[in-house]
Amino acid sequence: MSQPRHLTLHSDETTSVSSSSSSPERAVYDDTDFFTQRNDSQSSLGVASLRDMTMSSSLELEHRISPVSRLPPELLISCFSKLNSSMDLRSCMLVSKTWSRNAVDLLWHKPLCNSWANLLNVVQAVRKEDSYFPYFALVKRLNLSTLKDQISDGTVQPFTCCKRIERLTLNECSKLTDHGVVSIVNGSNSLLALDITGLDAVTDHTLGAVAEHCPRLQGLNITDCSKVTDESLIAVARSCRHLKRLKLNNCTLITDESVTSVARHCPAMLEIDLHNCRQITDESITSLIARGRQLRELRIAHCSLVTDNAFLELPKHLAFDSLRILDLTACHQLHDEAVEKIIETSPRLRNLVLAKCKDITDKSVHAITRLGKNLHYIHLGHCAQITDAAVIQLVKMCNRIRYIDLACCHRLTDASVKQLATLPKLRRIGLVKCQAITDRSIMALAKINTEVSLLKSQAHSLLERVHLSYCVHLTLQGIHALLNRCPKLTHLSLTGIQGFFMREDLTAFCREAPPEFTEHQRNMFCVFSGPKINQLRDYLNNEEHASIYDTEGTMYDDRDAEDGEADQQVTGMMHATGLGGVDDEDMNDEDEAGEGSQCGEAPDS
Repeated sequence: MSQPRHLTLHSDETTSVSSSSSSPERAVYDDTDFFTQRNDSQSSLGVASLRDMTMSSSLELEHRISPVSRLPPELLISCFSKLNSSMDLRSCMLVSKTWSRNAVDLLWHKPLCNSWANLLNVVQAVRKEDSYFPYFALVKRLNLSTLKDQISDGTVQPFTCCKRIERLTLNECSKLTDHGVVSIVNGSNSLLALDITGLDAVTDHTLGAVAEHCPRLQGLNITDCSKVTDESLIAVARSCRHLKRLKLNNCTLITDESVTSVARHCPAMLEIDLHNCRQITDESITSLIARGRQLRELRIAHCSLVTDNAFLELPKHLAFDSLRILDLTACHQLHDEAVEKIIETSPRLRNLVLAKCKDITDKSVHAITRLGKNLHYIHLGHCAQITDAAVIQLVKMCNRIRYIDLACCHRLTDASVKQLATLPKLRRIGLVKCQAITDRSIMALAKINTEVSLLKSQAHSLLERVHLSYCVHLTLQGIHALLNRCPKLTHLSLTGIQGFFMREDLTAFCREAPPEFTEHQRNMFCVFSGPKINQLRDYLNNEEHASIYDTEGTMYDDRDAEDGEADQQVTGMMHATGLGGVDDEDMNDEDEAGEGSQCGEAPDS
């Protein structure tokens, strides 16, 4: 006979389930969403009411005859947390009541809702009134984004009884409206992270409910919620003062009024993304930086109203040492003076994106060199006034660069690329439409980088992604050498290079062009990725082809290369996202600027 939902109080420590502060959190169950692995709250495992269950006579007998039953709950939970399969956890629950009580939290704190059948099973369990465990109280993380096309307001109604949810992920569930989201949010005082990306039907009503019921909120992602206005965001800022991460991408109705309110009321802010918030001006940016002394990431891409004054008006003699990532893509009104001020006030910047800031010159690059070994990621795509002299100096001063994009910097020549090849840990390089470079550059990337690696007992290049589209002077011989000497290569873009897109035997290894491309774009598309790179390398190395090109010989004298120094890997953008370890993830460059789309050609990402 099943046990009643009511749990009687008991003080016996032998059968208690550990408290949330002592229970290890299972990383394997973390959400792969905007807030992955970045929640600053304590572990939510363990339900206080379950620790006080009455020990029956049969349980006492079990403790006398089974040594493993004498293990403290903390040790049992720690052992169970090492299991990677939900089926293994389920099996543990069937061993004994003691194991069941200590495994149930791990199994149910993030129920698997990746199929409609699984969702129905979860719904049935949380609605069952006479279940042995109160499953509705065990759910801490709910992610329905896998079933985004099937989730509607009616679908989420069964979860309204789950009032201990800490992370709610509903991104791209486009059928949801205010009614559905609000029904879950109401009474959810434990909510720490909410992701409603792409819910275009959501309005201020939802954020009003968040402001009223979720005072502990730390992360909010309302990307593409285009109906949200200043009114509700101001309410959230005033009520949710622990807010640390905020994404407002494409919320075009947001203005300085709400952003400055966030700056005033949320002093713990770590990350804020204002991508394409086109009404944002200098006032918001100055306020966010000046007040956000803990701010680590600021993204204001395509905020075209931002000018130099956003940074020139920052308080004098103050350094913002926490700022690590700054994205200023397409802030067209920025000039060298702003960049100099940025470097002066944020000396520990690691990732700097100035793509399509067309007015910056070598003066800005020389200022950036002062970042030294802090700089890991630099994007200068479409900064067409930059010359070889600036790039060479940048490499000499910032030898920990892992990723650099110089797309459409048409003044650059082989001299710049040969210097870039000396970076000891260079993994990704973008040279799209740098039409002055030749095979001399490619041989430098392939061979000199290898020689630098040999100094550290590594007999190969570390390059992983190389973007060379529309570098029309490159030949098959140079690319063949690059393939043979870069075994870690996972992406190679060669769109518009005649020696490749004109040969059907080589394009057979290309990935498919995006469906929205025109016929002309499809004909020129030439991007190799994943296993196709190895297949292309093997094809070119076949005897009938290898005799054509001597890739083991030296095409040019590369002995003038300079050695660099080692470094640790750059983080992701984001990641972002979900963003694994804050300091260790590579930034996602699938949609990076400079693949041709901003220069009048189709992208070849």
